[in-house]
Amino acid sequence: MKINVLGTEYTIAWEHNTPRMALSDGFCDETTKEIVVENYEGDDGKPGVKAQLDIQRKKNVRHELVHAFLFECGLAENSNWAQNEELVDWIAIQGPKIYKAWQDAGAV
Repeated sequence: MKINVLGTEYTIAWEHNTPRMALSDGFCDETTKEIVVENYEGDDGKPGVKAQLDIQRKKNVRHELVHAFLFECGLAENSNWAQNEELVDWIAIQGPKIYKAWQDAGAV
């Protein structure tokens, strides 16, 4: 899948149990313009696995897209806050709610 991030094309790839996914559920590689996200293939219903993996997949994609936007606008290279995982999570989690409020207010 290809996504436009501030005029730069990023590829979203899905992987499961690969060496580069060993330490995370996803990552954004601004050098290759690639977002790689865990697809949890075959994990549905396994003990210790979240019950709604589709929601988790979407959350992970939003999180990595926030990283991509911060990289592409130049903020991630020169600031600690733009690479802060808590801030990126906050934007990724609250983004849909903010967008809905903008829609409801006729601000989009």
